[in-house]
Amino acid sequence: MVVIGAGHAGVQVADGLRAGGHVGPVALVGDEPVLPYQRPPLSKEYLSPTRTPATPHLRARQYFADHRIDLHTGVTATGLGRPSRTVRLSDGRELPYDVLVLATGAANRTLAVPGSDLAGIHTLRTLGDADTLRSALSQSRAVLVVGAGFIGLEFAAAARKQGLRTTVLEAADRPLGRALSAEMAAHLTAAHRMAGTDLRLGEAVARFTGDGGRVNGAISTTGVRYQADLVVVGIGVVPRVELAVQAGLPVADGIVVDEYLRTADSAVYAVGDCANHPNVHAGVRMRVESVQNATDQALHVASTILGGTDAYADLPWFWSHQGELKLQIAGVRRPDDESVVTGDPDAGRFSVCCYRRGRLVAVESLNRPADHVAARRVLTAGRSPEPGQLRDPGFSLKEFARETVAAR
Repeated sequence: MVVIGAGHAGVQVADGLRAGGHVGPVALVGDEPVLPYQRPPLSKEYLSPTRTPATPHLRARQYFADHRIDLHTGVTATGLGRPSRTVRLSDGRELPYDVLVLATGAANRTLAVPGSDLAGIHTLRTLGDADTLRSALSQSRAVLVVGAGFIGLEFAAAARKQGLRTTVLEAADRPLGRALSAEMAAHLTAAHRMAGTDLRLGEAVARFTGDGGRVNGAISTTGVRYQADLVVVGIGVVPRVELAVQAGLPVADGIVVDEYLRTADSAVYAVGDCANHPNVHAGVRMRVESVQNATDQALHVASTILGGTDAYADLPWFWSHQGELKLQIAGVRRPDDESVVTGDPDAGRFSVCCYRRGRLVAVESLNRPADHVAARRVLTAGRSPEPGQLRDPGFSLKEFARETVAAR
């Protein structure tokens, strides 16, 4: 068994194979020269200047030795030989495989505007990125974040917490436009602004300005100049599909897989951010960029390789901590879904329940963890309260979930 990619998905595939009883060789290939690590903390607590952060390793080094997982770090898979079932590595070696799992993840989108090559302009994806930014924050006065997605807003909250003047430019008319309802997006906009972030919507970067080869600001598409000695660009990601393309596997916004997460080659699977799969909850093909998806797909593939016959059908869920804002999402919404708000938006503790043709399909919860847990139970069970029930002040999603579990 060979797994390409040593992030959340890759490590979980290897772990799932061993936990499921596989005794043959398992190789795990990662292109970063460090032990596999968690990504979510990198845009949050890892940036804190108040203490030296511990590296958020997924497993200790001894784990890989104890479980006989052959870990290759600091090397890149450069090609697949599907007829010979071999993987070529950048150090010249070849790894044979019976089954191959592509857990190659995604890479940050680049911002192609004049001045984008100036020093002081960063992205945030890897541990190395986070280490560089943590050091840069301690020497900065004004921060500009390009993109109001999850990473952009999380980083902005971390910079603001350190007392830095923080501006966010978002080209769309609301933050997290593809991921969130209009109601939740509007609340987050107001909350970030109230906390001190200068969040500008409908405004993108036209060019960066610099002095001596280092960034000192940006000119927006509206002609406004913003000062900044530190810039973070967070405008989304693209799936890493190079190996699949080279090997002649179908690709369409990710590596195309079936309901078992298998590619067109029955010996090759793809999981996590790089995999485009038929999602039963959304009713369409899609990529899901979350730790939950990476972990659950990895465990499912390990089970399938070892003889499991179920299609992948786990409920997608997400979380984002933006300072004091704890956002959790269960399910997948669409732009035309109906929204019903429950809880107390004025107190910053509420949920937005998204309905499609009268059926609950997603729940966004802000500082309401009990609602999130309940939503995951309800959506997994395929149950749905009526929209009118949610408008009753006495309705509790937690109680509805409890009744749902009891009924089963």
